[in-house]
Amino acid sequence: MAMIPAAGRSVVFVTGNVKKLEEVIQILGDSFPYKLVAKKIDLPEYQGEPDDISIQKCLEAAKQIQGPVIVEDTCLCFTALGGLPGPYIKWFLEKLKPEGLHKLLAGFEDKSAYALCTFAFSTGNPDDPVKLFKGQTQGHIVEPRGPRDFGWDPCFQPEGCTETYAELPKAVKNSISHRYKALKELSAYFVQHHNPTESLSG
Repeated sequence: MAMIPAAGRSVVFVTGNVKKLEEVIQILGDSFPYKLVAKKIDLPEYQGEPDDISIQKCLEAAKQIQGPVIVEDTCLCFTALGGLPGPYIKWFLEKLKPEGLHKLLAGFEDKSAYALCTFAFSTGNPDDPVKLFKGQTQGHIVEPRGPRDFGWDPCFQPEGCTETYAELPKAVKNSISHRYKALKELSAYFVQHHNPTESLSG
């Protein structure tokens, strides 16, 4: 039986990005039974498949926090590049900016990509398995459009939209994004498993 924090208690969300915290709290809404507390901690840059990276990051964060913790990992995967940049998108973006990401696909006809968000939760107990919650949104890599204050949003146009993530109103983006889909899973799990009196889960 994995322990889950009692309702009303806080869970640490590992991020140094205030905008990300705002977006996560906005998406979770009032139904989420815990208070999210952002904490920036330095985690090693793991390599490997997205799931493995999320699990390793979460275990390390739980060890440092000594309590319940949520970490998030985001991938942007280009079909033409066999899924790259994937979990390394942060570094690609840092060096290339959104324009460079678009130019990476200049020689390819296929501009399709998908955004993948993985939230990993640890109870803080090393014996409990890390739980993963994933969301995926299909789209295309386009020339950057819209505000530049949120990573690679200006060059990702979700399927069925004429606007990029950056151009979409926040409420619209938050209703279709990879992060929204992953958080919906995470929220459903917490709401389903929390017991206000006993703080137990199955």
